[in-house]
Amino acid sequence: MAKQIPESDIDFHPDTLCAGDIERGVCRLFTHMGYAPLTEFPLTNNRRVDVIGLAKDGNWIVAEIKASERDFRSDGKWPEYLPYCHEFYFAVAGGFPLEILPHHTGIIVADAFHGAVLRKAPRMKMNAARWRAQALHFGRKAAGRWHGLVDPKH
Repeated sequence: MAKQIPESDIDFHPDTLCAGDIERGVCRLFTHMGYAPLTEFPLTNNRRVDVIGLAKDGNWIVAEIKASERDFRSDGKWPEYLPYCHEFYFAVAGGFPLEILPHHTGIIVADAFHGAVLRKAPRMKMNAARWRAQALHFGRKAAGRWHGLVDPKH
């Protein structure tokens, strides 16, 4: 398992961080933890997760980014993401009121450069057919994005 970045090493400025900053830190953390991350990933239930990661052993991890308390309170779609991962996290900036986050989810605190797992998410089971379909979709989405980078005019 990759070494976690201590929360004390993260330079948190919650008043100046946006969701994109948190997303970048989450992607770096997921990579550090051994996951291959993708952002803005569409699920088969017509929802889109902020960050999803796939590990070498086939485990899926999802982070739902909440840039503010208002953002969290106004968005109730996150339970629909749970069947699509083995671990689910809320990713927030330092200074976020953590006590409002559900106790049965993991918590990541991140800035634009780092992230730290403050509370490990409980492991969930995932339907095998959903896992396979999502793995194929993930691979195709990643390949399509890579191709768009190397051949943007295509």
